[in-house]
Amino acid sequence: MRRNRELLLVHTAMNRVILDNPVNVMVTPQFYTLKKEPLPVKYAYQAKKIAPSLFEGLLEEGEHEYSVFQENDMWVFVAYNMEKILDFLASKGVESDNVGKLYFAQQALDSFTRPMSLNESEALVVMDEVLVVVPTMVLGEDEFPTSYFDNQFTPKQGVTVKSNKNPTESMVGDQQSWLLAGVFVLFAGMFFVEASRYQGGDASANEELETLYEAYPELASSYTRDDISQKYRTIDVNERKKREAIKSIGSMIFKGSTLTSLTVNEKGFTALFEYSNNDTSSRLKVLAKKKNFKVSEAKNSTLRMEGTL
Repeated sequence: MRRNRELLLVHTAMNRVILDNPVNVMVTPQFYTLKKEPLPVKYAYQAKKIAPSLFEGLLEEGEHEYSVFQENDMWVFVAYNMEKILDFLASKGVESDNVGKLYFAQQALDSFTRPMSLNESEALVVMDEVLVVVPTMVLGEDEFPTSYFDNQFTPKQGVTVKSNKNPTESMVGDQQSWLLAGVFVLFAGMFFVEASRYQGGDASANEELETLYEAYPELASSYTRDDISQKYRTIDVNERKKREAIKSIGSMIFKGSTLTSLTVNEKGFTALFEYSNNDTSSRLKVLAKKKNFKVSEAKNSTLRMEGTL
């Protein structure tokens, strides 16, 4: 059914349209902000919880929604303002009542095999695995834009648009708190510190340091190198332990289980989980024991988990 409905490519220079039937819409990057992160989470609803923190300070004022999907080993985060999108569509003759699904151009990355002409001066192109809008004048001589676009570009999943401008997302539907948001943002930053996992020995760690020395020659003295190397290894071990603990806690978030508190320090962590029923409580206890976490009842319908690093 999704491919039987007309798919309308929405961009800021589009002409006003007259519709005979409801449509699905695909918006260009002019209507959303995108980030990619290699986060160690398994499910989209887990990844979506950290989205607000990933975009902190990057978005214009207004209420934003978030969509999350995977591209190979990367999580793709999309922030968008549904109200602004619907207002723009209305100005072009497309009322929200006539819109079924909302898609993002990035979701159809593999379908954009050639530059997509938007108007005489702009084109939608793929750069470093990301769809962006560029001036046509920067296209190479062998790059010939196309204007062909149809419902074959329709992705598998999208956002359901409601006429009251209150969208529901069919990709993910999680309502849990953002409690892990700040933790996972810090956690993502640890990837740099943990770039060398010691599986390849000191060679990769030294390679990382050599890159720093090339960028900052003043760090090249032997005393400075020794100091940096020692700090690098110490931080790496500590942060890897935190990373594994957070990853384990994240695996315990599922339907009926809500993480309400998480405290992590150099020695250990404490997490509080609210559970919806006894079955969920039992499942959490089993998972915690497998990880050698200490489990206790904190209060009604709440479990306390503690572990050392």
